[in-house]
Amino acid sequence: MTQDLEGLEETGPIDYIVVAFPNAHFTGEAFPLLVDLVERGIIRILDLTFIQKAQDGSVSGLELSELADGGVDLTIFEGASSGLLGDDDISEAANALAPGDAAGVFVYENVWAAPFAVALRRAGGQLVASGRIPVQAVIAALDAIEPVA
Repeated sequence: MTQDLEGLEETGPIDYIVVAFPNAHFTGEAFPLLVDLVERGIIRILDLTFIQKAQDGSVSGLELSELADGGVDLTIFEGASSGLLGDDDISEAANALAPGDAAGVFVYENVWAAPFAVALRRAGGQLVASGRIPVQAVIAALDAIEPVA
């Protein structure tokens, strides 16, 4: 599933996420949902890799066949490599892991947002800031707000 990146001017926003799995505990529960997002054209996986940090701090790659698959065929993701995700990125992701943990590193295009992003670029718009607020932070912030009487 190697993705070519030709026609970037028509591409939606590209994001990455690193999802840690403490003690390398994969259930595969999310894989059917990821496949669904791809099949419905909401996202396009550009790069996908899994890594594990050993107790001695060394890092190795994990094959899809080594992961719990949640009952879906993961071969759709084999070879998902656009070249955007490099060794430095993998090393940086590994720095966020504790020994014994594993992680999935995903680079994906937000296909759903492509028409809007293309229109903004054609109008001369330039992205100058971006961010993501983790759900845990939203919950904590809402919990910290005292109810108004």
